[in-house]
Amino acid sequence: MIPSVENALRPLVFSESLPNGAYMLPTFNFISSYSVHAMTSLLFAAGLRPTPAQATAVSWVLKDGMEHAGKLICSNMGARMDSEPKRWRILADVLYDLGTGLDILSPLCPHLFLEMAGLGNFAKGMAVVAARATRLPIYSSFVKEGNLSDLFAKGEAISTVFNVLGIGAGISLASTVCSSIQGKIVIAPLLSVVHVYCVVEEMRAAPVNTLNPQRTAMIVADFVKSGKISSPGDLRYREDLLFPGRVIEDAGNVKVGRALHKAIKPSKLHELREIFPEEKFLLSPSENKWTDMVLKQNATGKDALRGWLVAAYAANMEKSGYDSSERILRDAYDKMASLFPSFLSQLKEKGWHTDRFLDGTGSRFAW
Repeated sequence: MIPSVENALRPLVFSESLPNGAYMLPTFNFISSYSVHAMTSLLFAAGLRPTPAQATAVSWVLKDGMEHAGKLICSNMGARMDSEPKRWRILADVLYDLGTGLDILSPLCPHLFLEMAGLGNFAKGMAVVAARATRLPIYSSFVKEGNLSDLFAKGEAISTVFNVLGIGAGISLASTVCSSIQGKIVIAPLLSVVHVYCVVEEMRAAPVNTLNPQRTAMIVADFVKSGKISSPGDLRYREDLLFPGRVIEDAGNVKVGRALHKAIKPSKLHELREIFPEEKFLLSPSENKWTDMVLKQNATGKDALRGWLVAAYAANMEKSGYDSSERILRDAYDKMASLFPSFLSQLKEKGWHTDRFLDGTGSRFAW
């Protein structure tokens, strides 16, 4: 019996495919399963006294309308979810808890029943899309031998087990401390706080091996300072999941995503193209103490890394007293070109995927 359960929950390639605390990802899902209280509260607000079976049936009707609208709106954020899957996974749980909280509060204002139910389902619809869309990028980071489907299936199995346990706990609470609206109002925020905290911790524990602006800047900053390449596992606890767009001084204060006409003056475009011949990036120091990087339409993660290294070396040279910005960029570019082959090979050895750069905006330009 025990071996069969273990086989249902654990991937075949276990030790190699699940490094760095992968089993932390689904183990806290049971904490979010207090939807029983939410639906019961909604029906009380509508003037009904439902049984658990009736509450379950009505939930399938109420969730469809506004929930689908939330799903459609959130689907437009797909590129941002690719860039910051861990941040959006946390946001998904916050939205779901917000929607559930509106359901629980609905008995306090029965005259606003439809508004409360609609907004709650709208938030939960957005949460469902964000949670599902970010699941695959996170699971992909654990793949070592092409076993993504096995990892995904086992992760879903573990999530199902803890969801069932959470539903059971929710039913137990519904018949005791949460049998009244006062009890639900007290217990639900506590469960939500614990739930979001657990999700934040599991996302911090998950290493993601794709290149986005924050991870690229951290890799380059570590390499410029120490000459060493950080692995996805090294960076996971250092990522800023709340404000990922901050610039990093040691990596050249680079910003990506601004429009070409805003980042680079037309008078400087020809000059920069001469400094970076045949490159798929352009760098332009800004008056606001950051460096704008503009990427060409077919730029890859390697091109973003090349540009970031140039910006980091240029920032160091500027601190050393170079007096000409053009000379700084040229010398920094030459230094990058000499070190980039070894830099790239070390990146791949550490498990980073350099074929794509996920900036979240998809801003690419032709020149």
